[in-house]
Amino acid sequence: MQSAATPDVGTPSRPVPPRHVAIIMDGNGRWAKERGLPRREGHRRGVEAVRRSVRCASERGIGFLTLFSFSSENWSRPPDEVAYLLSLLRLFIRKDLIELHQANVKVRIIGERDSLQPDLVRLLAEAETMTAANTGLTLVIAFNYGARNEIARAARRIAEAVAAGTLAPAEIDETTISAHLDTAGIPDPDLVIRTSGEQRISNFLLWQCAYSEFVFLPARWPDFDELAFDRAVADFCERDRRFGGLSARTGA
Repeated sequence: MQSAATPDVGTPSRPVPPRHVAIIMDGNGRWAKERGLPRREGHRRGVEAVRRSVRCASERGIGFLTLFSFSSENWSRPPDEVAYLLSLLRLFIRKDLIELHQANVKVRIIGERDSLQPDLVRLLAEAETMTAANTGLTLVIAFNYGARNEIARAARRIAEAVAAGTLAPAEIDETTISAHLDTAGIPDPDLVIRTSGEQRISNFLLWQCAYSEFVFLPARWPDFDELAFDRAVADFCERDRRFGGLSARTGA
């Protein structure tokens, strides 16, 4: 008979679903090209995939869903495409914000805002303010976001605190840095999904993804649906996450 003090390493622990899922939404342009459609149609259909993903995450009890909607590098795209992407964001907020609020979704925006057009800054702030007290899914939209820029801005704020005498250099640790990132107060992503077959992180949540599990899917983003979401989560649940220590399932 096994002693009460001896862990039963032969019994696998129950899979723990991800608390935070982050998605690199890739493949809108290629989806459109494969169908002989303009890139705009791929982006428009990508917004529909966003709506499906938010609904899916909320229904499955996911606590946090982060979507990489527009990177700081995306400004290098043709001006007409950038303008269309910005118009889609404006439309999404104006059209979907009330529905998100009614569904108890909290909206959080991460990324650089100083260089954005004033009306867009107001829209982003309105989305956060309206939904601030909601207690359901937290939808994090990474807009005009680049992880290196985020870390640089955090370092600047920490340096300013040191210069002002409110923070000692010896007090700076990982917790300090995390607290100065755009994602302060948000748990690190457990699962990162990237669509369209690419297998790179593309300057997305570099600090936060230190121990994330990655799932790379061949489907283009407009084709991402509930089945793809569930399969990615099921894949995650099969992983044995050690975090540098021993396996929670086997003790090895």
